[in-house]
Amino acid sequence: MASEARLYTFSQETKDHLRKFRLGTSRSNDPQAVIYLIDKTTKEIKQDDDKVVYKTLEEIGDDLPDHSPRFVLLSYPLTLPSGRLSVPYVMLYYMPSTCNSAMRMLYAGAKELMRNTSEVTKIIDIESPEELEEIPAKLGAA
Repeated sequence: MASEARLYTFSQETKDHLRKFRLGTSRSNDPQAVIYLIDKTTKEIKQDDDKVVYKTLEEIGDDLPDHSPRFVLLSYPLTLPSGRLSVPYVMLYYMPSTCNSAMRMLYAGAKELMRNTSEVTKIIDIESPEELEEIPAKLGAA
């Protein structure tokens, strides 16, 4: 991780937002998500310019670009088969099959750093917005 930490950066504002989002969503009754990207020039990992907090998987799918990867932090409350409420905090690693190899390498190099900095419990790889429909099942929803 040491080499990734030198190549990619997080502003203090981004680090604060990651912590606030993680702590603020842990007791939420509704899904919440934010989209992060890597600035190609500065290699800074930051929230997308809209700074939207998404409330549904459909909203996330509508805003994911067709040809660029993204990191999506998702807090998704669900009921487990045991009847217990769970609020998993995961990262969706969105890598469309149509993106170029330079972007693939850029995001692949930052994947573990983003995981560790955001403190998610799991990474789910997706290639298309349509795969968002499978997220509740992948998280173990009843």
